Amino acid sequence: MKGATLDTFYGAKIQNTEQTEDNIKENAPKPSKGNGNSPQTYEEFESEMTKKMEAFWEEKLEIMQKKFTHLQNQFDQTVKENQALKARIRQLEDNDRVKEQESIKQSQNTKKLEENIKYLTDKVIDLENRGRRDNLRIIGLPEKPEINTKLDMVIQDIIKENCPEILEQGGNTATDRAHRTPSTLNPQKTTPRNVIAKFQSYQTKEKILQEARKRQFRYKGMPIRVTQDLASSTLNDRKAWNMIFRKARELGLQPRISYPAKLTIYFQEKVWAFNKIEDFQLFAKKRPELCGKFDTENQRARNT
Repeated sequence: MKGATLDTFYGAKIQNTEQTEDNIKENAPKPSKGNGNSPQTYEEFESEMTKKMEAFWEEKLEIMQKKFTHLQNQFDQTVKENQALKARIRQLEDNDRVKEQESIKQSQNTKKLEENIKYLTDKVIDLENRGRRDNLRIIGLPEKPEINTKLDMVIQDIIKENCPEILEQGGNTATDRAHRTPSTLNPQKTTPRNVIAKFQSYQTKEKILQEARKRQFRYKGMPIRVTQDLASSTLNDRKAWNMIFRKARELGLQPRISYPAKLTIYFQEKVWAFNKIEDFQLFAKKRPELCGKFDTENQRARNT
């Protein structure tokens, strides 16, 4: 019976035993007189019934004992499995902690590698720029065979036309070599390729560059530009300043791009320098005279 307790069970047993005893007394044969062939006596009947009842309850007890043993074995097995699961969970947690620590170390190593790569990249760019320190880049020189075959002579003509004082002062204007870049002409591109000229004298190259910053250079009356030759990544960094540079010049801020790609302006009788566009935009937002005049995002949207 479900929900029955041991007390209930044994109480029922006692009650059944008392009822059985009452039944035995009621149904017990009456003693009779006579010889040994007389019917079974009450004492013999009671003894026989008692043995049957004891055998019955011993059988029931044995069955219950087996069930209890089976349940105990199942419980012990469950405990073992539970302990094994707990051990596995602890192992997984330990593995997770180890992996987390390894991930942190890997992130730190990755960060160090990124810093090293940036340092080495900047170093290589700086070395490339220093290797180009004697070069000038000439932009807008027409793409003609008579020019391309005589670039050294054309460069001398440009110097005579735009800064003859250098020749008068006896400056060494000789070039080691001059060439177009890129080396292959793209027929789909309408603008002429740049000319790279390497001068023998760094001082002469600097004088030509200073004169080119003061005024527009020309070749046989055609406008050209003369700038410092730099690594492509540095040139791209400088080009990023173009929109801000033009607006600053319109506002009379006397902008200049200094090496490698730093913008300087003259504002409120001070010279201000900026390495990043974000730094300049933050500076402009805090000045009422400049606020809203250097919104590069809106300018790009209008241009597109």
